[in-house]
Amino acid sequence: MSQRKGSRTPFYCFVLDQLPDLRRRGLPMARVADAVPLCGAAWVSLTEEEKTVYTEKARNWNGKKCAQKAEKEACNGGDPVPASLTKEMPSVASLSDACAISWENDQAVVADIFYFLDIYSHGKLPPHCEQRFLPCEIGCVRYSLQDGIVADFHHFIESEVPPRGFRYHCQVAGDETHKIPISGLHLPRTCYAVVLQELLEFAQPASGVQPRFFCRSKDRFRVNWCLSRMASKTGIESHLELFAVEDLIVELYQKKYQKEPSITWVDRTLDVCLWDFSSNTRCQWHEEQDIICCALASCKKMAQFECSNLALSGELVALWMLLFVTYIGQTDDIVFLWP
Repeated sequence: MSQRKGSRTPFYCFVLDQLPDLRRRGLPMARVADAVPLCGAAWVSLTEEEKTVYTEKARNWNGKKCAQKAEKEACNGGDPVPASLTKEMPSVASLSDACAISWENDQAVVADIFYFLDIYSHGKLPPHCEQRFLPCEIGCVRYSLQDGIVADFHHFIESEVPPRGFRYHCQVAGDETHKIPISGLHLPRTCYAVVLQELLEFAQPASGVQPRFFCRSKDRFRVNWCLSRMASKTGIESHLELFAVEDLIVELYQKKYQKEPSITWVDRTLDVCLWDFSSNTRCQWHEEQDIICCALASCKKMAQFECSNLALSGELVALWMLLFVTYIGQTDDIVFLWP
């Protein structure tokens, strides 16, 4: 009995009418779903004229429900979830303009702070669902060409309940990637409010400069949606600037080589799989489970690209290697991709 949440079908109204009689016969009918298997044959035997009665009942009930919902939204000032969550959100500023403001010289470029961010979800739900994603893990690293990875941030997120009928879909999607279970994970999960507040504290702006966050362009809609969802649910205003890391790479590449890189080269190098097998880049749980897909590892992979391919001098590469190896704590498994 497929129907939208909060609406009724003619068959649903027919089953409701049959419930009292089924209960008088001593059958255990705790809910409408219990009566569905017993009413199917009787519904098929009805004439079109008899079914019209229930079609009218369903239409009247749905009409009243829609009117009540519209009145409630008007009283509450509209839907608490921003409409922008259902479509891709543009960046709040041009990356080229932002870079032009902060990159006065080469030293400003190597000292600039970048935040690489990724948020994993229990799958992606259809467009008609209010919950397009169910955030379950967040990772972020603070990075500069001068100092390498300075700090990292990671949480497993306490997700919302999957919409009715989509739990299996969400779990299967997770099993194919990050393998974080919807329930039963014996590790602390952090609520939206704490995650967002600690992320803002982690990215405290330096010298009055708004921190800039970067993620893969293919992940940008998901990450933006998850950030907006957490903000709307908690009432915390974040105003985070989220850009595509591919655009950052183009800006830095042009700064170093005075020419624009091939987009194909950028995509292929970001997708290189050798980095996936380096030790101590994932969170502890993904490392122990030997699972490649990890939000924290995704962020460190972006940082590795910046160093390996866009360092402005050989001395800087050597310095970053020393800093990065000290940070990771392992040298044998680190793979560097030289330009």
